[in-house]
Amino acid sequence: MANTSSRTLRLLSLLQTHRFWPGPELADRLEVSERTLRRDVDRLRELGYPVKSSRGTDGGYQLGAGGSMPPLVVDEEEAIAMVVALGQTAAAQSGALSDATLSALSKVMQVLPARLRRRAEALHAVTVDSPFGSAPEVEASVLGLIAQAIRDCERIRFSYTARGGSAPGELVRRYAEPHQLVRVARRWYLVAYDLDRGDWRSFRLDRLTDPAGSRSLFRRREVPGGDAAAYVRRGLSERDAEHRLVAVVTAPAAEVEAKIGRWVEVTDLGDGRCRVRGEAQHAGYLLHGMGVLDAPFAIEEASPGVREMIASWGMRFAAAAGISASPGLG
Repeated sequence: MANTSSRTLRLLSLLQTHRFWPGPELADRLEVSERTLRRDVDRLRELGYPVKSSRGTDGGYQLGAGGSMPPLVVDEEEAIAMVVALGQTAAAQSGALSDATLSALSKVMQVLPARLRRRAEALHAVTVDSPFGSAPEVEASVLGLIAQAIRDCERIRFSYTARGGSAPGELVRRYAEPHQLVRVARRWYLVAYDLDRGDWRSFRLDRLTDPAGSRSLFRRREVPGGDAAAYVRRGLSERDAEHRLVAVVTAPAAEVEAKIGRWVEVTDLGDGRCRVRGEAQHAGYLLHGMGVLDAPFAIEEASPGVREMIASWGMRFAAAAGISASPGLG
């Protein structure tokens, strides 16, 4: 049974659907007795919530007008952290757990103060997740401001530390139309149309500082290829020496596409098989994706780092299970 405070919050959440709850049904949902339910209802009334009740065989409870939850007292950094954490959890799960996480995220947003709620909703709406994400390495205020600018189609100015070119490490000012936030591994990227260069760019947010809105609105352009996440991956592939993997998976293409299709190329081969092509900055990301499939696969092509990691993981897992394994891959 949940503790008293968490149970009271759950009771309030159920009552906020503004439907009439028969007493036995509400008690069953909370997994408490009707006597305990009455005590919890009294506790809500003591807190100022107008809970209406009726007796008899058709008796039950309903939240009266003005019974909304109070604003959640958090600062911007805490609000952004909650949205990021819940969003990552939902992206990493599937089925009922993912749905429950998204439901929790929705409820958190409802009780944020209005200004923070707009920032949090914008961040959730304009972010494309990676299946291998971790804690962001950027300030919450930067994420919030850029997310809101994307949602509002507002041009922004910011300082950016150049990676290469004629002056690597130089801090330059940029004026751009922000379109999408993409999270890949440990990094956040902003996909934007660079007005100074007249071309599309992806900017690493840990190199971006002092973003500011310009109050100048723009009409959204089409991201090259129509997929912001794919655009970032192509850019990473061109700039960095990434690991690659091509494998034939014994599983229907539709199932593989549903699980990892956002991050790899999936080709249907018929007969319940498909070919997967992927690139990543870390070999473990590719192997984690193959493990998520939970299906047999045969390697057609792989970079040396991927093969070495397969051998290493295979021996470690086999040893943990008490099974002898050969270090060769054939």
